[in-house]
Amino acid sequence: MGYKISSFGLGYVGLCSALCFADKNFTSIGVDIDQEKVQTIIEGRSPIYEPSLHTLLQECLDRGTFRCSTNPCEAVMESDISFITVGTPGLPNGSIDLTYIRQVARDIGKALKEKSSYHLVVVKSTVPPGTTEKKIKPILETHSGKRCGTDFDLCINPEFLREGSALHDTLNPDRIVIGEYDKKSGDILEALYRDFYKEKTPPIVRTNLPTAELIKYASNAFLAAKISFINTIANICEKTPGVDITTIAKVMGLDRRISPHFLNAGLGYGGSCFPKDLKALIAYSKKLSYTPELLQAVENINETQPYKAVLLCKNLLSDLKNKKIAILGLAFKPNTDDMREARSIPIINQLLKEGANVTAYDPAALENAKFIFKNKIEYASSAADCIKNADCGILVTEWKEFKKLTPEDFIQNMKQSILIDGRRIYNPEEFGKKLKFAAIGLGS
Repeated sequence: MGYKISSFGLGYVGLCSALCFADKNFTSIGVDIDQEKVQTIIEGRSPIYEPSLHTLLQECLDRGTFRCSTNPCEAVMESDISFITVGTPGLPNGSIDLTYIRQVARDIGKALKEKSSYHLVVVKSTVPPGTTEKKIKPILETHSGKRCGTDFDLCINPEFLREGSALHDTLNPDRIVIGEYDKKSGDILEALYRDFYKEKTPPIVRTNLPTAELIKYASNAFLAAKISFINTIANICEKTPGVDITTIAKVMGLDRRISPHFLNAGLGYGGSCFPKDLKALIAYSKKLSYTPELLQAVENINETQPYKAVLLCKNLLSDLKNKKIAILGLAFKPNTDDMREARSIPIINQLLKEGANVTAYDPAALENAKFIFKNKIEYASSAADCIKNADCGILVTEWKEFKKLTPEDFIQNMKQSILIDGRRIYNPEEFGKKLKFAAIGLGS
């Protein structure tokens, strides 16, 4: 069956998923209330920074397999399956703001009221256990006047995409999780994915709604825990002469029970998922009268880890007042312009408190950085421009272009040849011989 897909919310998940469906020649409709964003997409320009997304968007628009709209009713009427992919931002207490997802559920419900044929609604947004059944389902039923399981159906289908690799992850997932309201809804969604992936279909796990919702939180919390764990060991390494965390992590990763993934010591995790999802899981646990001490420790370690870069900088410079500090990398990870919870933010804010003069460069995130820091810091046009006459450089984001820098690049451009490697991308033996060099997890 040639399913017709509508995706409500055109952020990273929604736009990437919608375009991947369109690329496989499914009819795909993207829906968003942001008229400026929709117009940008219609004109063939991607509103987000993601490798290859701009090219894929233009190809799908040219083929006519993808189109964009601000009309939710039209999208529901002209599709068989609607994916809800709007954001679920965190609230100050750590719980999730469901404002956007409630609005989309109301819009889809109103459209279903006018639709005579069966329709499947799939929640792809990250929501706490119980949300799909206890909050989204009643909204859909109330505004449609129809019954779930009879006139329409409902699934939760969590995504596991990485920013900067979203298209690859959509096309090559490790698994597909389907939380189903009933067997019929699960059968339809599984059939869609088997048609999409064909012989490359990954393992499909079908479960109930709350289990699927919790799987997403559990997965992200575990990955966050691995990062905080290896950073804890890295902090121990720094106080142990002759020890390097990269060797320890490499050997640990050879153990099949552990694996090498997410064992890269550094300045901690950021972005739109790990910090928010960990806070949400902690908040959800507390509502159940359970204190998740391990998760709280993971969060606490991550919050303090960025300041290690400032401490290392102070150890080598003594006083940071009026010193020029060059920040290489602003985005929370390479291949994105996303600065949500980026580790560069607390680092720069602390440097400013210490009286330092900060100059920063990032291949993609400069405009977002200007919105955050305004005129409090200087913005460079290149890595060389950033480190020019600097007293110390701090590598914050491991962009490929930074990996090409040599000790001579720093020596020739900097006022003082001092470098802090916050992501362990440089060879400590090579750089340590020519520069004043410190790195996360490198024993002095």
